[in-house]
Amino acid sequence: MAETHVLFVEDDDVIREATQLALERDGFRVTAMPDGLQGLDAFRANRPDIALLDVMVPGLDGVSLCRRIRDESTVPVIMLSARADSIDVVLGLEAGADDYVTKPFDGAVLVARIRAVLRRFGHAGGAAGGESGPAGQEAQDALLVFGDLEIDTEGMEVRKASEPVALTPTEMRLLLEFSSTPGTVLSRDKLLERVWDYGWGGDTRVVDVHVQRLRTKIGQDRIETVRGFGYKLKA
Repeated sequence: MAETHVLFVEDDDVIREATQLALERDGFRVTAMPDGLQGLDAFRANRPDIALLDVMVPGLDGVSLCRRIRDESTVPVIMLSARADSIDVVLGLEAGADDYVTKPFDGAVLVARIRAVLRRFGHAGGAAGGESGPAGQEAQDALLVFGDLEIDTEGMEVRKASEPVALTPTEMRLLLEFSSTPGTVLSRDKLLERVWDYGWGGDTRVVDVHVQRLRTKIGQDRIETVRGFGYKLKA
C-alpha cells in the first residue's frame, strides 16, 4: 500500500521538525513547509492525501490557505491552532476544514485524528448505510428525493432543483447520515460519532459549522434545528 502523503504547514521550526519525525515514524510521508505560500506551491506540486495547516503562518495564513485548497480540491484538511479560540476554530471550519486540533497536541492524538479523517474519506458512501439489504432494495434506495433535493447514494451525487451540488466528503457523509433517517433528530454527539468517527467526546462546534455549510448548499430550511436536542432532515 502506498504511503499516505501529508502536507504539513507550520512556521515553528521545533514543532514542524518534531511533528514531521513523529508522523514519519507512524508510516506517513510528510512534506513540511514553513509558510502558507510555500505550502500552496507544495500542495499544487504534490497533491497530498491530507493537509495539516497551522492557523498562524506567514505569507498566507492557514485559513486563507485552506480556502485556496478548497477552491481546487476536496482533500481533507485539519487545522492546527495554538488556541481553542472560537474565532480561530469557526474561521477554519468555515473555510472548508474538516477538523481541527489545538496545540500543544499529543502526537498519538494527532495521528488518531488524521487516521479518523482518512477513514471517513476512504469510504464516504458507508456513512449512513449500515448493512446492505437485498439487491432490489439497494437499487430502490439508491436515489433519495426530498422535495427538490435528490441524493444519489451510489454515485455520490447531489442535485437541487436538477442542478448539481458540490459537497466535500465530510458534507456528503453528514447529508447521508441525515437522509438515512429523515425526520429523526440526531444529536451533535451522535453525529460526531457517526460522521467524524469520534470514539470520544469532541467539539460540537465542528458539527454546527458543517451543518450551516451544508444548509447553504442544499437549502436553509432543509435541515431543522431542534433546540436542545440536535438536527433533523425534513422529510
